[in-house]
Amino acid sequence: MKPLLSFLFLLSFFFLRPTAANDTDFIRASCSVTLYPHLCYSSLSGYADAIQQDPARLARIAIGVSLSKTRHIAAYVSNLTREAEYRADPRASSALSDCVLNMDDAVKEMRGLVVPVSESFRLQIGNVQTWMSAALTDEETCRDGFEDGAEGPLKTAVCKRAVKVKKLTSNALALVNSYAEKGAN
Repeated sequence: MKPLLSFLFLLSFFFLRPTAANDTDFIRASCSVTLYPHLCYSSLSGYADAIQQDPARLARIAIGVSLSKTRHIAAYVSNLTREAEYRADPRASSALSDCVLNMDDAVKEMRGLVVPVSESFRLQIGNVQTWMSAALTDEETCRDGFEDGAEGPLKTAVCKRAVKVKKLTSNALALVNSYAEKGAN
């Protein structure tokens, strides 16, 4: 009898849980509040099973995706600073060094952020919003360092990556803000 009950319990879990289509619809609808909804959806829809229809999970995972991409660009730019051809150009070298510092700061600001679900919601969500905004500023500052530089493959490669990371962080911040509005009500 026990195996049958266990089986029925598991079976009911699968049938009572909203479908994956509903989960991806939730992500698509949630991403509509962002500046880059297509990027938001494409970067988060693969996590639909983990997000389900939970705005706190959506915000947490969006922060995680942004953090992961920011770590990648920080490593990429750090590796570029070691290449001799860029060290010879003082403007490129300076822009790369500044970009490394900015991306490292963005990583530090996002690392360890916890989207609150507790009684101290307002204080905690305010901290998350502040640190995400700071990370967004750092990412934008990286790109700004290349504005006056000559066009070329270095500028194009770094700026392209910096823009994508900035968009992901912007999306994560928008989802955090949306969650904050809903959680405050």
